[in-house]
Amino acid sequence: MTAVHAGRPPAATPTSWTARLRERLSHVVPPGQALPDRQPAYMSSWIYVFGVLTLAALVVVVASGVLLTLGGVTWWHVSSLGRFVNSLHLWSVELFFAFMVIHLWGKFWMAAWRGNRALTWMTGVVAFVGSIGTAFTGYLSQSNFASQWISTQAKDGLNSVGVGAFFNVLNPAQMLLWHVVLLPLVLGVIVVLHVVLVRRHGIVPPIDADEEEVAP
Repeated sequence: MTAVHAGRPPAATPTSWTARLRERLSHVVPPGQALPDRQPAYMSSWIYVFGVLTLAALVVVVASGVLLTLGGVTWWHVSSLGRFVNSLHLWSVELFFAFMVIHLWGKFWMAAWRGNRALTWMTGVVAFVGSIGTAFTGYLSQSNFASQWISTQAKDGLNSVGVGAFFNVLNPAQMLLWHVVLLPLVLGVIVVLHVVLVRRHGIVPPIDADEEEVAP
């Protein structure tokens, strides 16, 4: 029986953009699943920690990268604080990749694409590939001997697959643009989509897990 037949007025259609956005978001991530306060018992395993560690390392990577961009080349090469932030950026990238590889391997052996989670799995894989490209352009932006050697070695490989005309690894300014603007924006959108999908479908349970058991 509809609301009209039951004598009740129909629900008002949201008119403002904030109300429409709020209603749309409630369909993307149902209420209570965005920040749940109770999780299944199997989430106490260490393998579930590496996803959060990957996100935490990414936050440090982005924050230290913003500081390096604001400070400029002279700051991170000459001043002690600049060298510290430069080292923090490098080691947070190393930890980011280490945590992400463990996270991906763990989810692979757990068959994390089960339960309509195929898109969640694929966004994680695309984020991994995009992170490799972002780190690669970061190495090329250092303008030192190592970056020149890497760009020279990569040039022929990229030309052989036909992308050298659009992705000139011998141009440090172009590589800096890819590293600090274009690739981080794309990677950020993919990571946000990945986290939203995880919240929407929930974390993947182990293959033989009891989904009814809740952690205390």
